Amino acid sequence: MGDKITFIRGKVEEVTLPVDKVDIIISEWMGYFLLFESMLDTVLYARDKYLAEGGLMLPDRVSMHMVALEDAKYTKEKFGFWDDVYGVKMSSLKHIAISEPLVEKIPKKNILTAACTFFDLDLYTAKVEDLTFAHKYKVCLNSDNTVYALGCWFDVDFTKLNDKQKLSTSPYKPLTHWQQTIFYLNKPIKATKGNTLSGSIAVKKSEENFRELDIKLSFHYRDDKEDINYVQLYKLR
Repeated sequence: MGDKITFIRGKVEEVTLPVDKVDIIISEWMGYFLLFESMLDTVLYARDKYLAEGGLMLPDRVSMHMVALEDAKYTKEKFGFWDDVYGVKMSSLKHIAISEPLVEKIPKKNILTAACTFFDLDLYTAKVEDLTFAHKYKVCLNSDNTVYALGCWFDVDFTKLNDKQKLSTSPYKPLTHWQQTIFYLNKPIKATKGNTLSGSIAVKKSEENFRELDIKLSFHYRDDKEDINYVQLYKLR
C-alpha cells in the first residue's frame, strides 16, 4: 500500500500536509474521565484547519455519565488506614488520598442510582472552551444506603456512519482499559430511597500541568433527618 498511503510524522499543529483539506479525521484521543491528558484540543485544531466541508469526524459525539456508589469496604481499607498507621494517627493526610480520583472498575452491585448525563459534546461544533465547564447533576437513590462515592464513565459515538457505532466505558458494558473514574466523598451521606443527591461538577485543566485535571464537586442532600451541603476538590493526575 506504499503507493496509496503516506505517513507524516509530527504534531498536527506543526506538520505541513500535502493537501489543503481532508475528508476524514480519525483519532483515539480519549483519556481517563474522557478529558484527561487534554488530547481533544489537538483534534479540534485539526478539524478547524483541515476538515473539508461535509467531512467526517470519527468519533463525532461524546457524553459523560454519573452514578452514586456504596463502597464502605474500600473506603475503610484505603482511607480509614490513615487514622491508625501502625499506632500513629495520620488522619490529617486522609484528605490528600481522597482528593485523587480512583481509576478502577465499578462493581455493578455498588451502584445506587440510575445514571445522570452531565456532559454531551458534538465534535463538529465543539470549541476548546467547552472543555472547561461547570454542569449540574442529580441522581435519585434506589435504596436506603450510604453514598461513599460518585462514579463516572463516558461514551463515544460514531453517528454519521451508515452502521452507527457506540463505544461505551459503562460498568454495564465489557471492561475497557479506561475502566471508570470514582470520586470518594470526604463525608459519606446516609441516604434514603427516593431522595436525590444533587450538585455541580466543574472541570478545568490544571495550571501546573495542562495534561492533568482539576475537578470540583458540590454535594447537596436533604431529607427528614439530613441537610448536607459541601464542596470537595479533586485532581486527576
